[in-house]
Formats: sequence, structure tokens, C-alpha cells
Amino acid sequence: MVKASREFQVFAKPIGSICNLDCRYCYYLEKEHLYPEGEQFRMFDEVLEEYIVQHIEASPGPVIGFSWHGGEPTVLGLDYFRRIVELQRRHRPPGQRIVNGIQTNGTLLDEGWCRFFATEGFAVGLSLDGPREMHDRYRVTKDGKPTHERTMQGYELLQEHGVYTDILCVVNAHNVRFPIQVYRFLKQINARYISFLPMVEPQPDARGGVSPISVPSEAWGEFLCAIFDEWRDQDIGRVKVQIFEEAVRTAFDQEHSLCIFRPTCGDIPVVEHNGDFYSCDHYVDNGHRLGNIMETPLVELLESPAQRAFGESKLGTLPRFCRECDVRAMCNGECPKNRFATTPDEEPGLNYLCLGYRRFFNHCRPFVSEVAALWRRQDA
Repeated sequence: MVKASREFQVFAKPIGSICNLDCRYCYYLEKEHLYPEGEQFRMFDEVLEEYIVQHIEASPGPVIGFSWHGGEPTVLGLDYFRRIVELQRRHRPPGQRIVNGIQTNGTLLDEGWCRFFATEGFAVGLSLDGPREMHDRYRVTKDGKPTHERTMQGYELLQEHGVYTDILCVVNAHNVRFPIQVYRFLKQINARYISFLPMVEPQPDARGGVSPISVPSEAWGEFLCAIFDEWRDQDIGRVKVQIFEEAVRTAFDQEHSLCIFRPTCGDIPVVEHNGDFYSCDHYVDNGHRLGNIMETPLVELLESPAQRAFGESKLGTLPRFCRECDVRAMCNGECPKNRFATTPDEEPGLNYLCLGYRRFFNHCRPFVSEVAALWRRQDA
């Protein structure tokens, strides 16, 4: 049995890009157009079982992690996920453990879903962009209705059932102006795990430009700095903020857990509803479709020269400006999808968010240095 040469995480899309919402900034809804009109966007049983078997067989470690994404995966219904767990149990090798994560907008969650998540140990990522007005600005239903109330009902049920929940907050041109309001709202609802995701939407007709709802680079940095200061002064040990955790990892010379900050990438591909394999969630297009797991085993696609080249290109195309940057270890050029700007000396490949990241990482460096010094003293 051939195993992958390294740990990997697949974003499995059992419902493809289908969603019950119409969030204004969603980059994945348009992926429906990659498939013929009338396509049944549901991973059929034979594909689902084959994917689960291949994923288990390819996993090199004692813990096998599955990540269920969309679109909105809960559109499939609870019985579909009961079937997933049943298949995982059937094919789980002795001595290995299976864990599941799901990313959801939360609007379809009810008691049944949350009991299931609690019983089966699912980790849930919940999309929530802050207080009502900020969330409802862009996260709306197909007919333009607000979703904050339904999302909060889902979140409260998750809390009642003790389900591990990571809040995913998309930061856009509007809510970026209110960092403390966003952060305090999340603290007020007892969020313990928070991820901030910058919304960046390039404009094809403007060289290096972005859409009006994209987060401005400098404002992104100020947003992170403001929240970091309050977190450092009040919330260490109480609230985990993913990007702060990533910065602190450099104090211990640890590899980044978040792919966007690693020197290379390619370890988080996508398997679509029909078994199609794409290099990355942000590169689901014909140029990055490397095959289909019903024709080529998942492990071969993971280890393929094309997937390796995709991951290595992140490092190989890093501009000199980035290679010489004082905070390179914290950033490593961030996600290639955002590297469409030019450096001060006109070299292409600079991350659009560079100004903001440099502002934040330089701001938190003294704290990271203190953590590193304390660790060295305790380790001496």
C-alpha cells in the first residue's frame, strides 16, 4: 500500500459549489460553470466510498483527517454525513484514528446536526463576519435576505452541544474599519478559536487592482495590529487567533500549520463532487485539474510532478524584495493567489497584502522575541 510522502489535507467538495446562500464575495459559487449544465452536484456513493478508501490508504500518520467543504456541505442533509462516518468506520485500519472537520455557514444547523457533530467529534468551522450589520452586508440568501440571525442560532446550538467551533471571519473593505468592534463581538459570544481571512478579489481590467469590497492592504495590517494589542493585553490563553498563533510558531522554529505562510504549498488540494482533483481551493480551474480519483489514485495525484511543481513554484517565484524581507519567516509571500502586485523595483509577484502583513508582523515581532527568550530560558 503506497502512502503519501508527507501529511496532506484535502478539501473534499461532496456538493461541489452548490450553496443555499449567495455571499457577495464568494469565489467558489462560479465553479459550477466548470461542469455541464444540469450536472448533479452530489458526490455519488461510489465516488464517496472510493475517495474515503483512497484518502485512508494514502494517509501516512496515525491520525487521518477529513475536511468537508463546499459550497455548503450541509445542503446534502444529515443522513449523507451519517453515511460518511459509516464508510470511515468500515474502512478504518486498526491503530489509526479518523477525525472530521466541516466548514459551514451555519444556517441549516439544528439539534440533529449538532448532536451528530458532538457524538462523532466533528470540528466545525463557522463563517461569521462580525456583528449583524457587518455580517449581513455581504452574507445573504439567494433572494438577498440577511443571514446573521440564522447563523447565530446555529452557533448557539453548537455551543450548547459542546462542539469545537472555529469562527472564520472574512475581512472586507467594510468590517476592516471596525477591528475592535468585530473582535469584541466575537469575544462576547464566547468564541475561543478565530480565523481572520482577508477578502481579496482582483480586478481583471485594472493592473494590480482589486474590487471595491476587497480589503485594502494597509487597513488589513491596522486591523490585525489593533486586535493583536487587545489580545496580548487581555486574552492570551483565553482566545486563540490563528494568525497570532502562526506568528508565535516562529519563536519555536516550528513549521507553519497554515499553508499560506509556508515556504511551499500544494498540500491542500481539492477533490470535487465527481472525483476531479485540483491543485488548490483557489485554483479550481481547467489549468489546475490534474486528474480524477476514479481514474488515477489519490496518492499518485498528490505525489505527481505537476502537483509538486505547483507547490514549489510558490518559493521559486518569490521576488527578491520578499526574499530579503525581515519578516519573511512569518509570511513567505503568503498565498500565491494574492501575488499579483509588483515590488518597489518593478519585479512581479509581490503579494497585494504585503504592506499590511509587514505592518502587522513587525508590530508583533517584539512579543514573539519575548516568547522565544522565555522559552530558551526555561529550556536551558
